Amino acid sequence: MPENIFIKNRPATHEYAIEDKLKAGLVLTGSEIKSIRNSKVSFNDSYCFFNDAGELWIKNLHIAPYENAGYAGHVPVRDRKLLLTKKELVKWQNKVKEKGFTIVPLNIFITDSGYAKMEIGLGKGKKLHDKRETAKVRDVEREIKRYLK
Repeated sequence: MPENIFIKNRPATHEYAIEDKLKAGLVLTGSEIKSIRNSKVSFNDSYCFFNDAGELWIKNLHIAPYENAGYAGHVPVRDRKLLLTKKELVKWQNKVKEKGFTIVPLNIFITDSGYAKMEIGLGKGKKLHDKRETAKVRDVEREIKRYLK
């Protein structure tokens, strides 16, 4: 097995204040998992939603086509099902009904057993002043680390 693949959605923590996190499995085709192993994933405008049956899906996640897929390729942007327990689904579905909460994809990684998993976060959108405050705190921490070295 090659080194661990870890693809992060950097703007997610900038745009949202993450309150809770979960790891979910993904329903993928063969060419999609191979593209993920090649780190060919883009999180631009991707988000999670509940369908009418109470299942959690991710929309607008772009997984680039695998070059050597041949006839068994896949559609790069399609809705993909996320696998969670019923208890977790009900808990998060009730949270999303509250004002301001949304489910955001944070990262995709490959487990030691070879499965692709996605870490999702329950977050509230940040206001502009919150984003500035986060940037200030990050800069101060960076300066402290630089000074201590």
